[in-house]
Amino acid sequence: PAPSPMAAELDAVLGGGGWDVGPSFEGPPTPPGPVRLGRNACYVVLAVLFDEEDRVLMVQEAKPECRGTWYLPAGRMEPGEGIAAAVRREVKEETGLECEALTLLALEERGPAWIRFAFLARPAGGTLKTLEEADAESLQAAWWAGDPRALPLRALDILPLLDLAARYRRSPPHPPTLPQELPCALLCLRILVAFANEAGDLWVLLATGGTPHLPVVACGTSPAELRGGLRLPVLRLLRDCLPPDPRPGPLGLLGLQHRAGGPGGADGICFNVLLSIPPGSPRAAPPEPGSPAFRWWRVEEENVRGRILQRLRTTVPIRS
Repeated sequence: PAPSPMAAELDAVLGGGGWDVGPSFEGPPTPPGPVRLGRNACYVVLAVLFDEEDRVLMVQEAKPECRGTWYLPAGRMEPGEGIAAAVRREVKEETGLECEALTLLALEERGPAWIRFAFLARPAGGTLKTLEEADAESLQAAWWAGDPRALPLRALDILPLLDLAARYRRSPPHPPTLPQELPCALLCLRILVAFANEAGDLWVLLATGGTPHLPVVACGTSPAELRGGLRLPVLRLLRDCLPPDPRPGPLGLLGLQHRAGGPGGADGICFNVLLSIPPGSPRAAPPEPGSPAFRWWRVEEENVRGRILQRLRTTVPIRS
């Protein structure tokens, strides 16, 4: 059976919860300074809201470069602001409505330089902004019943998000996923690397430093790392510990933690991500780690095993 700290950590991560990040990281050296919005990171929030008649909340843009076009309520997070609070503020400023975030639908990213959190939210009061109330935030907001493509859209990148939202409302593919209030100085990823063979055996990769734990890697802030996306530090870690070069499946998000005004005013986030290493043959065992800093832990407990296998099919998509 799992040592209790490991079982507790897996339980928290699989349930969308958080876990103290701690001072040490696996992989390359930790970046020297904290992540700060407006300095070395940009976070954007976007919200999809429907009313009782299944109409979607759309905003008419006021910005000179896209004035008059339509889009979903969206905007940049401000330093020292929580992610859910940013969703509420943007929706209120652009549409006049109060809202409550229900779940993250997708995480869209270009590395630390630009991360967008797309949420499904529900209206919770307020009155819809009219043309008479137009300001620098938006011209007006409207509930739209038809195909959004009939509107002059600011960009088509919202169409896949509307599809995800409609699918989630019909049959949620993953549990509600909301940011956990836990501080983090850096942008980092806690990685659940799973290896499952066709015989039904399952292993999870652990870092062995101190108490065995899920590996945590930090995102660098050099120009190349900013462009490289969240997958870069994960692939780098796997290359270092799993020869020959594994070809992991896509990254999926299990949860995230962020606290506004974290350590030293940092705006760091820890993403809990899940990925699988495909087996080479039906009864294959996982590739031997090339470093004593890692080992595979065979998951014997049926409940934990079932949850990991289920979450391999149902995570919040990460779009790079």
